[in-house]
Amino acid sequence: MLNESRIRELKSVGRYVELAKSGDDDLGPLKLLPGTWKNLPDMAGRGWNMIALPFSSAPGGQIDYRLLVNQFNEELKFTLVDKAVPNRGIEEGTPATNTDQLVVTLDYEQMITQIAADDRPSSGLAGAPNLAIHHEPGLWLHMTNFTTGGLDIARLATIPHGDSALGLGKSEIFSGPPTIPPVNGLPIGVLQDLAANPYLGPYKEFNDTPFPGNVTAPGFPGFNPVEPHLLLTGGVPGTVARTTRLEVNTTVETGGISNIPFIVKQANATEMTSTFWIQELEETDASGGPIVILQYLQVVLLDFFPRRDGQDGLIRWPHVSINTMKKVAEPDYGRAEMPVA
Repeated sequence: MLNESRIRELKSVGRYVELAKSGDDDLGPLKLLPGTWKNLPDMAGRGWNMIALPFSSAPGGQIDYRLLVNQFNEELKFTLVDKAVPNRGIEEGTPATNTDQLVVTLDYEQMITQIAADDRPSSGLAGAPNLAIHHEPGLWLHMTNFTTGGLDIARLATIPHGDSALGLGKSEIFSGPPTIPPVNGLPIGVLQDLAANPYLGPYKEFNDTPFPGNVTAPGFPGFNPVEPHLLLTGGVPGTVARTTRLEVNTTVETGGISNIPFIVKQANATEMTSTFWIQELEETDASGGPIVILQYLQVVLLDFFPRRDGQDGLIRWPHVSINTMKKVAEPDYGRAEMPVA
């Protein structure tokens, strides 16, 4: 959180929008995000995505879904900061006191382009290279004071499919590299034995032969939906001096996901966990500053079809996205500071 002196300064200046700058202390744990992050040639194709989708295949077939795996490149831009956003509050007492919260927000825009894709069972719908497969505008928030339960960050995401998400969480800064947690990409609510459960045939196929995308290098393990996190481990080109960890979850406090009616009926997005690891390397760039790498791991749970384990409810299908990118430019929006009321 910002210190009381800076909070008083922001209150006196009032709310304003300006071009974001890397290292701006007002952004708190978000201060390394401003700028453009990309899969450059030395990191091309480091984005991977897995999603199960309702799908009708051959008549009488046992499989009523298809498992789609994409390899992608991404451009993620953080451009404008909205400072001293006031949330008005009051604490009853004698006398009553104002408890206004100040929020500093950083906008973002995510664009994802497919490199390669495959699905099981094969549908002919996986799509060709250079296909735009995702666009997402949103905001990251830093709550500077009056936090609840230590929650100092939030992410607001809007998805063109008809979803909006609010995730809340805590930031952490520590020396050295992060530990990437294991993730099981198998659906919840079915027998998770690939050898014994034919319903998981699409997962078994990708487990037996992980998806390589366009990577032809010998020894490349490919994307395995059973352990999708493995392509993040050991994926940073250098020695990590310091890591900023940003993790948000839609099940925390007042977080949640809202969807249009069709999505709720067909494949309801019900929960999201998203973790960013911003890693400052000991190695330097052309300007002499540390090279900065961003890795993320995101899991969205999609609920559709009745569970097959004897419990009530729906199967929960993990929709997993991972990537490793490098910061390539500082923000450049061509806009001057813009005071607002």
